[in-house]
Amino acid sequence: MANGHRTQVKRARNAVKDTRPHAKLTYARIPVQKACFVMDAIRGKDIATAIGILEYSPRYASGVILKLLNSAIANAENNLGMNRADLYIAECSASNGPILKRIQPRAQGRAYRINKRMSNLFITLDEKKAADAKEEKTEADK
Repeated sequence: MANGHRTQVKRARNAVKDTRPHAKLTYARIPVQKACFVMDAIRGKDIATAIGILEYSPRYASGVILKLLNSAIANAENNLGMNRADLYIAECSASNGPILKRIQPRAQGRAYRINKRMSNLFITLDEKKAADAKEEKTEADK
């Protein structure tokens, strides 16, 4: 167990805040498995590449994740004053949300369950360091 009173533990936990720009979408009507296919494609990419991947991906989840990415970019520009060109996707993940349980009538009085799954989507952006940007320029020049 943690040391100290629970308010001290909470204060210590809340003192370590992540200051990177992020966006969160809860209760998205997309199963986690389908959302993860798109998330894996854009993880670690710069913003321009990620937007291109999302715009031309045929999956339904790509449209929802594109809106979420645009929200994270707006948070970075407006709230933290970051430059759009220097941003990349540091972390993105999808976790399970609640499940809507429905019944499908079947033959001979039976009923099958249909699970309509939801997910919670998270995207965290970060700025490229100046050294990383210089390395990319030299690689592009070659």
